[in-house]
Amino acid sequence: QVQLVESGGGLVQSGGSLRLSCTASGSSFSTYAMGWYRQAPGKQRELVADITSASSTNYADSVKGRFTISRDNAQNTVYLSMNSLKPEDTAVYYCNAGILHGILRFDYWGQGTQVTVSS
Repeated sequence: QVQLVESGGGLVQSGGSLRLSCTASGSSFSTYAMGWYRQAPGKQRELVADITSASSTNYADSVKGRFTISRDNAQNTVYLSMNSLKPEDTAVYYCNAGILHGILRFDYWGQGTQVTVSS
């Protein structure tokens, strides 16, 4: 079982910045694929960005050039730096850890952190 604890959400004006953090339990963090997802009211949860164990990154088109995902394996932490925030970025942001056991992938989720961008 892996626990994920998120922090860093809040209220920010359009054009502002926030940095989300997610700290994972466990001693094998460097092997986890990590990601950030978000869910706005009335919408499905969507991938924002993810980062592999080799630190290869992937972004949703809507956040490319504005958000940066990174990881610090020594701190068991993944970050999402968000710049030039827009009202449409308002959502609950969830941290995800994808862990392989053989050929099976197990997904773990944080409790979510609210990001609200005012216009």
